[in-house]
Amino acid sequence: MDLNLISTHFSDVSWIFFALAFGLAAAYVSLPPMVGYLAAGFALSALGMQSGDTLQAVADIGVTILLFSIGLKLNLKDLFRAEVWAVSVIHMLITVMVFGLIVFVLSFSGLQAFMGLTVAESALIAFSLSFSSTVFAVKVLDEKSEMASLHGKVAIGILIMQDLFAVIFLTAASGKVPYTWAILLFLLIPLRPLLLKLIKRAGRGELLILTGMSLALGGAQLFELVGVKADLGALLLGVLLAGNASSEKLAKSLLSFKEIFLVAFFLSIGFNGVPSIPAISIALALSVLMLGKSFLFFILLTIFKLRSRTSFLTSLSLSNFSEFGLIVGAIGVSTGWMSSEWLVIIALALSITFTMSSLANNKAYDLYAKLENKLFKFERIERLADDKPIDIGNAQVLIFGMGRVGTGVYDTLLEQYGDDLLGIDYDQKVINKHIKNGRNVIVGDATDYDFWERLKPDSIKLILLDMPNIKEALIASDMIKQTRYQGIIAAAVKHNDFIQPLKEAGVNCVFNIYAEAGSGFANHVCEDVNVILD
Repeated sequence: MDLNLISTHFSDVSWIFFALAFGLAAAYVSLPPMVGYLAAGFALSALGMQSGDTLQAVADIGVTILLFSIGLKLNLKDLFRAEVWAVSVIHMLITVMVFGLIVFVLSFSGLQAFMGLTVAESALIAFSLSFSSTVFAVKVLDEKSEMASLHGKVAIGILIMQDLFAVIFLTAASGKVPYTWAILLFLLIPLRPLLLKLIKRAGRGELLILTGMSLALGGAQLFELVGVKADLGALLLGVLLAGNASSEKLAKSLLSFKEIFLVAFFLSIGFNGVPSIPAISIALALSVLMLGKSFLFFILLTIFKLRSRTSFLTSLSLSNFSEFGLIVGAIGVSTGWMSSEWLVIIALALSITFTMSSLANNKAYDLYAKLENKLFKFERIERLADDKPIDIGNAQVLIFGMGRVGTGVYDTLLEQYGDDLLGIDYDQKVINKHIKNGRNVIVGDATDYDFWERLKPDSIKLILLDMPNIKEALIASDMIKQTRYQGIIAAAVKHNDFIQPLKEAGVNCVFNIYAEAGSGFANHVCEDVNVILD
């Protein structure tokens, strides 16, 4: 073993241990691990370590796989919704003008970081601060199983629009334009069936993961070869393959690999430099201004007919600064448009807002419950068709979550309850599939306060919860109890550790689906096969 090689690359290896230590520490105090990863990056930087090639390469791979995964889950129709493209454009214009004006005015304050800033330089700093983090939002929404919810889709749509603005800027700033033969990329469209067939042929396991990695990284490199930003290439290739059962399976298979690669990304943010006291003060001030940016998202979304709850949860996912702001800032520094000190300030502000946003998103439903009366005043009378409260009709049995387990429960109970049975899911694609199969299913969200306000609990006898996220299940059960519901609540879980918390929350029956599946399998075998042992 080459000990010199180990010594040379110790900084690339040590980050794993630092990430683990700080991640565990963050989790211990009920903070998301990503907050620990950010702190680990600053700690390593303070110790004099540099971000090595390995760390940066892993971080770049993480972002590429992330964008490819987003593309796989993206519905282009979502980008053409007015509440997505219009809110993105208006919000960015207002943010750049307001933040730019504040920064330019401070150039006359005598503060060193602001001294001598021109209008153009102030606008560039404001532009860097106008983005929200795609990496952060996707991670948070994935952890909460809310990617398919309306607020999740709107948030991701806005972030994709912002990413496109960033790519356009980076292309313009570099002075490069795509090569003439970039037009050949359109040949990927007729190749779509072949690529989907390749994904399907890969099946499951490591072969599917390897296929996904090859498509993400290979697609990025292909676009790079013709003068198009590699990250944009990964995103567009994912979009090309989206809307297919195979692509959804591929996105899920890449999840665990994407997570570990993104650890390197969060760590790399801290390596932008050790901040000075003035830089920390400015970053804290910018973090406070971020709250105004978040409120602007909320106001614009309600203007475009989203409910206060949907607008609040969407804006909460966007309540931070972005890694793209760092990229834009890096371009500004390399071209002499911005001092390197501002890159450190933006990196620190990004880290602070990540921490703030992590804490807020962990308490999102509690926060909305406390602020509901105040936020409701901003809501418009007219609402979007897919954001109206749900009418459950005369149903007496509700099944929340129409995945494989929920569908099995529905079909089993159908003969007994018939028209009194109603399935509910927040994913419109799932709803459409069930309606085609003749099931009585509507769009709804068990964690939606407005839904439970309209519900008449006296007519409901049984509520079944098939919700993979334990936090959502606990929130739903708590809201059910607040309606003074007197019927039975049953829930399906995947881990025994979840049984007791749900029972303490008032759920009458909790079943471990894996244990029940094993018992059912054994019973079927005993009933259908007569085996005589020696």
